Amino acid sequence: MITDLQQFVKVLKKEQELVVIEAPVDPHLEAAEIHRRVIAEGGPALLFTDIKGASFPLVTNLFGTPRRLDLAFGSRPETLVRQIASLPETCMPPTPTNLWKQRSVFKNFLSLGMKYMKRVPVGQFVKSPPTLNELPLLTTWEEDGGPFVTLPLVYTEHPETGLHNLGMYRIQRYDDTTTGLHFQIGKGAGFHLDVAAKKQQRLPVTIHIGGPPALILAAIAPLPENVPELMLASLVMGGKVPLLHAKNEAQPFVGSAEFVLTGYCNPEERRAEGPFGDHYGYYSLKHDYPVFHCERMYHRKDAICAATVVGRPRQEDFFIGDYLQKLLSPLFPLVMPSVIDLWSYGETGFHSLAAAVVRQRYRREAMVSAFRILGEGQLSLTKFLLLIDKPMDLTDFPTVLEYVLERCNFHTDLYVFSNLSMDTLDYTGPEVNKGSKGVLLGLNDPIRELPSTYSGDQPRGVQAIIPYCRGCLLVQGPSYEEEASLAERLLEQGTFSNWPLTILVDDAKDASASMMNFLWTAFTRFEPAADIYGSTAIYRNHLGFGDCIIIDARMKPPYPDVLECDPNTKALVDQRWKEYFPAS
Repeated sequence: MITDLQQFVKVLKKEQELVVIEAPVDPHLEAAEIHRRVIAEGGPALLFTDIKGASFPLVTNLFGTPRRLDLAFGSRPETLVRQIASLPETCMPPTPTNLWKQRSVFKNFLSLGMKYMKRVPVGQFVKSPPTLNELPLLTTWEEDGGPFVTLPLVYTEHPETGLHNLGMYRIQRYDDTTTGLHFQIGKGAGFHLDVAAKKQQRLPVTIHIGGPPALILAAIAPLPENVPELMLASLVMGGKVPLLHAKNEAQPFVGSAEFVLTGYCNPEERRAEGPFGDHYGYYSLKHDYPVFHCERMYHRKDAICAATVVGRPRQEDFFIGDYLQKLLSPLFPLVMPSVIDLWSYGETGFHSLAAAVVRQRYRREAMVSAFRILGEGQLSLTKFLLLIDKPMDLTDFPTVLEYVLERCNFHTDLYVFSNLSMDTLDYTGPEVNKGSKGVLLGLNDPIRELPSTYSGDQPRGVQAIIPYCRGCLLVQGPSYEEEASLAERLLEQGTFSNWPLTILVDDAKDASASMMNFLWTAFTRFEPAADIYGSTAIYRNHLGFGDCIIIDARMKPPYPDVLECDPNTKALVDQRWKEYFPAS
């Protein structure tokens, strides 16, 4: 059981999964580029001991490989989750004999939860007023609005019920005492702030940095609303989470964190936050967000600041997200009984695309599952959902897509829901937080044979035609700015009518190079209501498409920029590489 960050760092050192960088490193762009290069090579965690201008060391890439995730959590959480998922079956009927057989699971429950302490490590030092500029916070991309806490564990409580939320909402440092609070709509802290606004009162906010790996995992987990994240942290950690309710604080905080920032948010106060290079692989732009007023900064002796760097997948968050899905997947059938399996694709930023295996015991039961998935917590942010009725490895996306394309009837099996809310970080909609969703069913027996090679004509202006998998064609033509109506022209010409799915991209060779490139290119650059094209007819108010559709996944003028390292930082890191890693 790893109980705090200090212990985890020692484990990583012992297992030769951590490298110490003693050379002075600038938190503005330089540290992030070092991190990105290391994670691209599957390299170790990084402990920076000399971050310029900061009073504390910095550790990054804690979870950037499956092995480090195993060192952080081991096999116990997955075993316990599977046991919990099996309880409704193994304990029924609830006879003494059946309950006795599961006594080890119930015994584990007794060790979970929270415990209040009188003294905790993070309470060793407290500064009031705080000095947030001492923290080694990173500016990770050239156009970022400033330095950010990139692994913040933000704790709030519902002003009426007292139920807590622990979320990872990015924190932009403005000065020594104030930060931005990226409270997105549709997430726990945003709901708490809304209640506080209606009651015309401040919302107490507590920001943790560091702590047990289980705490970081719990803050990211897509739990249903009102399911306490600290309970998941306790389950993963295998013990009770230590809390301290310090004097003069409105709410408790986790005692095993490295840093704790306490303060409040005025619900009506807003300040520009961003831009920020986000996990979708693009910049999220500048918008007005709530402001956190920090009153006290607690930290432990020899505190280490934890950070991550996000960008075009795959980054560290990809590995954490995949681990979380595998951990929680046995619980999906309990929460959503008609859903057998579910997978969100980290290559698309997780929210852009998901696939599910569902029960189809009567006609259109699959849509019951679709509505349930799209109405469940963070899964409600899913932009495009594929549903199949045969268990298979959902991580093998080409196979999943071929299964769907063999079976889907675009006249009846493609649903587009317009005028909905959108993930705040997805800019493919008409405005921030506005957009649409799509559901595509691939059920029952095949209705078509899929082509695998293309040997037809090359329409005017088309520069490349590359099959991605059977039935799916990547087409590179003029940019959107050069010919916005390319999809309509190609449909009218009927050149690709034998292919059920054609996707317009800016670079077909790059998009076809790997599953990761395909998913990122195709699903982060289109919005269902605006970018799906086909011959259409309306029957019983359902918009049905013809035998083939075209998705326009080209970059559009309103989209933010793709994240790329700036030339000066690239040259600097090239030049200093041997200073960072003299033993290599």
